[in-house]
Amino acid sequence: MDSTDFTLGATLDASYDETVARVRALLADAGFGVLTEIDIRATLQAKLGVEVPAQLILGACRPELAHRALQVEPRVAALMPCNVVVADAGEGRTRVDVMDPALIASLAPDPRLAEVAAEGRARLTGMMEALTATAAPDGSNR
Repeated sequence: MDSTDFTLGATLDASYDETVARVRALLADAGFGVLTEIDIRATLQAKLGVEVPAQLILGACRPELAHRALQVEPRVAALMPCNVVVADAGEGRTRVDVMDPALIASLAPDPRLAEVAAEGRARLTGMMEALTATAAPDGSNR
């Protein structure tokens, strides 16, 4: 798993469809529901007539964390839900990027919000670790 200033991500040796299904299952295991879905490929095809690789944005939410965060800072709703992006990276590979909840804590410095963000980050990091830990018999990540 790699980390940027605002995402936790990984590229997997697995098909797009397989990865989407696995991400959905692992989000549920981590206590997150998917509130929204945006099919980037379908949207850009319909609106602009352009072809792009498959890419899906899943808006993930753990209600308990959302509620706690909103009690601390109601404006944090503008940053919800946590986006999880699954994108076809070509050649049987798929890229998964998750918005790092630490970003929310960095924008609103209340320590109570940092606690909520840390719990969300731990759960999403665990989800990403589970996603990347499953190895196929040939040793590739699946």
